[in-house]
Amino acid sequence: MKVLITGSHGFVGTNLIETLDSTCDIIRWDAREDKALPECDAVIHLAGKAHDTKNTTLEEEYYKVNTDLTKKIFDAFLESKAKKYLFFSSIKAKDNDTPYARSKKTAEDYILSNTNITNDTNKRIYILRPCMIHGKGVKGNLPLLFKFVKSGWPWPLAAFENKRSYASIENVSFVVNELLKKNVESGIYSICDDESISTNVLIRLMSECIGIKPKMISLPKSVVRLGAKLGDLLHLPLNTERLIKLTENNVVDNSEIKKVLGINYMPVKAMDGLKTSIRELLKND
Repeated sequence: MKVLITGSHGFVGTNLIETLDSTCDIIRWDAREDKALPECDAVIHLAGKAHDTKNTTLEEEYYKVNTDLTKKIFDAFLESKAKKYLFFSSIKAKDNDTPYARSKKTAEDYILSNTNITNDTNKRIYILRPCMIHGKGVKGNLPLLFKFVKSGWPWPLAAFENKRSYASIENVSFVVNELLKKNVESGIYSICDDESISTNVLIRLMSECIGIKPKMISLPKSVVRLGAKLGDLLHLPLNTERLIKLTENNVVDNSEIKKVLGINYMPVKAMDGLKTSIRELLKND
């Protein structure tokens, strides 16, 4: 099977190719180039503008990449002989509350409005909504959290109890591989590990992997929120948006993707996947 991948040099693309390389003929394609789509059997559109937690990215930059580029690739797919299209959106698209989320949701709406995603028998179209993906080479909040724990500073947010879903890159790659192999019906599918994990548990897990005793402090929530607002003004590592990310409840339901794939469990458990990611961070620190 010939599989065209945009964004192949990014975190997800690099890991995904390691999984698919033995079974697929991979075509790395620069989606920004103005040329015809190469002949292929499936298109995996990964290229995109990641969410900027510092809020320095202009809204039009998100739309230029996450929306306009997606439209271009999808239109090319519809005109091609390729049978499957996998668009990596985001679990945030359902909230539609940030420029990043809106740009992803607008791209989803374009795909849905330009094809019959449920009844088209000639092509299969999958809009994938992963939650926070982690694994070898991950960037963003997880490495920042790891560096904080490794520094020995006490975790000041222990008063916040939450549950969050994560997605190990192994499980994401498994889903993609299954969608390529099987005749799964088109649809919008959320991707995450089976178990949700609290940030406090994650801090303890990082400490365990590093080999240090976890240090937890339960500062009053009002004090923490005030400090985050100060971080907004001074562009500090802890700002309001990052505080929300670290402490909010965000549990994702992956039952639909497991149902269509005919499985009961994802191959990698949440804690095992996080341990692997943390050990990769430790190895490369």
